Amino acid sequence: MSTPTHSPGESFDYDTAFRRNLGFASVEDQQRLRRARIGLAGLGGTGGAQLHALARMGIGAFNLADPDTFEQVNFNRQVGAFTHTIGRKKTAVMAELAKGINPEVDIRLFDEGISADNLDAFLDGVDVVVDSLDFYCFAERFKLYARARSLGLWVLTAPPLGFGFTMLLFDPKGMRFEDYFGFNDRMDERELVISLVAGITPAPYLLKYLDRTSISLGGRQLPSVGAAPFMIAGAITAEVTNLLLRKVPPRPVPTIYQFDALLRKFRQRTYRRGMRSPLQELKKSVLRRKLR
Repeated sequence: MSTPTHSPGESFDYDTAFRRNLGFASVEDQQRLRRARIGLAGLGGTGGAQLHALARMGIGAFNLADPDTFEQVNFNRQVGAFTHTIGRKKTAVMAELAKGINPEVDIRLFDEGISADNLDAFLDGVDVVVDSLDFYCFAERFKLYARARSLGLWVLTAPPLGFGFTMLLFDPKGMRFEDYFGFNDRMDERELVISLVAGITPAPYLLKYLDRTSISLGGRQLPSVGAAPFMIAGAITAEVTNLLLRKVPPRPVPTIYQFDALLRKFRQRTYRRGMRSPLQELKKSVLRRKLR
């Protein structure tokens, strides 16, 4: 067993704390991560785990947005959900978690979430944006993606799907968020949901083990399990690190990749017309019948 190199009373040293990253990151790479600022919208299941993983990668600054407080219903999947954090703001709890990993981390909190009023402040100084907003936050997403694109910022999102997830990277010079999903101003919330589900689900792996009676689109009831956010956190951290350090060429939409750990399935697809192709329109027709 190795001897601990840091005692509880010892002062924090960034280079020591993240030394084990070296080999996969150079000294110069690690300093780039230290100078980076990530805009993380949403601190629930996926967002909280992502903050945790990004902080342990040595990211030096975050803009964190979430309007909610922790509840018991969060316990099955959210990093910051404990009996002693019930009723506390997610932003405050997660800021404490990040500072417990790196006391030098610079954090700006947006306790009311993101809106047209604070979006420019939320994106100020940001290098990469991570979308971990709740599933139904369509208005906020439209504003976030449009403004990030105008500022030349990449936006990453990885929605959980049962015991897996999909990953989508939006290049500010590539396909727009609205164009990939086929959104338009005439859609009501149900149609927006159908297009979103179609766009994030290349293969319906989760239907092999999902109890469909647990889904209520109208009632905004969607099941989730704790395994997915932690897988997502690792994948998002790898993609953020790659965008900052450019280890390999990123693969933005219309390419999307999907992983299901329970079924041990991986899939990558490129939808050059997004969700507007005849095949994807057929998929949406099927979803309209199956999802109530």
